[in-house]
Amino acid sequence: MDIRKLFGANVRHYRLAAGLSQEAVAERMDVDRAYVSMIERGGQNATLLSIHEAAQALGVKPADLLADPPAGSEE
Repeated sequence: MDIRKLFGANVRHYRLAAGLSQEAVAERMDVDRAYVSMIERGGQNATLLSIHEAAQALGVKPADLLADPPAGSEE
Protein backbone atom coordinates (compact mmCIF):
# COMPACT_ATOMS: atom_id res chain seq x y z
CA MET A 1 0.00 0.00 0.00
CA ASP A 2 1.15 3.54 -0.76
CA ILE A 3 2.45 5.08 2.49
CA ARG A 4 0.39 8.25 1.88
CA LYS A 5 -2.80 6.22 1.59
CA LEU A 6 -1.86 4.15 4.66
CA PHE A 7 -1.17 7.30 6.68
CA GLY A 8 -4.41 8.88 5.47
CA ALA A 9 -6.47 5.78 6.28
CA ASN A 10 -5.00 5.68 9.77
CA VAL A 11 -5.64 9.39 10.35
CA ARG A 12 -9.26 8.88 9.30
CA HIS A 13 -9.64 5.77 11.46
CA TYR A 14 -8.30 7.44 14.61
CA ARG A 15 -10.21 10.67 13.89
CA LEU A 16 -13.51 8.80 13.63
CA ALA A 17 -12.66 6.66 16.67
CA ALA A 18 -12.12 9.88 18.65
CA GLY A 19 -15.40 11.32 17.37
CA LEU A 20 -13.67 14.30 15.81
CA SER A 21 -14.51 16.18 12.63
CA GLN A 22 -11.89 17.12 10.08
CA GLU A 23 -12.42 20.69 11.20
CA ALA A 24 -11.62 19.82 14.83
CA VAL A 25 -8.44 17.97 13.84
CA ALA A 26 -7.43 20.86 11.59
CA GLU A 27 -7.86 23.31 14.46
CA ARG A 28 -5.73 21.13 16.73
CA MET A 29 -3.04 20.94 14.03
CA ASP A 30 -3.36 24.65 13.18
CA VAL A 31 -3.98 23.87 9.49
CA ASP A 32 -6.87 24.23 7.07
CA ARG A 33 -9.59 21.55 7.01
CA ALA A 34 -8.79 20.93 3.33
CA TYR A 35 -5.28 19.84 4.36
CA VAL A 36 -6.72 17.16 6.66
CA SER A 37 -9.03 16.05 3.85
CA MET A 38 -6.08 15.74 1.45
CA ILE A 39 -4.13 13.72 4.03
CA GLU A 40 -7.05 11.33 4.54
CA ARG A 41 -7.38 10.79 0.77
CA GLY A 42 -3.67 10.05 0.45
CA GLY A 43 -3.12 13.08 -1.72
CA GLN A 44 -0.80 14.93 0.62
CA ASN A 45 2.84 14.06 1.21
CA ALA A 46 2.99 14.81 4.95
CA THR A 47 6.17 16.02 6.61
CA LEU A 48 7.56 14.59 9.83
CA LEU A 49 6.22 17.67 11.61
CA SER A 50 2.74 17.08 10.14
CA ILE A 51 2.83 13.44 11.22
CA HIS A 52 3.77 14.51 14.74
CA GLU A 53 1.05 17.19 14.84
CA ALA A 54 -1.59 14.78 13.54
CA ALA A 55 -0.64 12.24 16.18
CA GLN A 56 -0.88 14.85 18.93
CA ALA A 57 -4.24 16.05 17.61
CA LEU A 58 -5.57 12.48 17.64
CA GLY A 59 -3.97 11.40 20.92
CA VAL A 60 -1.95 8.56 19.38
CA LYS A 61 1.73 7.82 18.75
CA PRO A 62 3.17 8.89 15.39
CA ALA A 63 4.03 5.24 14.71
CA ASP A 64 0.33 4.35 15.02
CA LEU A 65 -0.36 6.52 11.98
CA LEU A 66 2.20 4.64 9.90
CA ALA A 67 1.34 1.11 11.04
CA ASP A 68 -0.71 -1.46 9.15
CA PRO A 69 -4.41 -0.53 9.19
CA PRO A 70 -6.02 -1.09 12.59
CA ALA A 71 -8.49 -3.94 12.95
CA GLY A 72 -11.96 -2.79 11.93
CA SER A 73 -10.74 -0.02 9.65
CA GLU A 74 -11.89 0.36 6.07
CA GLU A 75 -8.63 -0.91 4.58
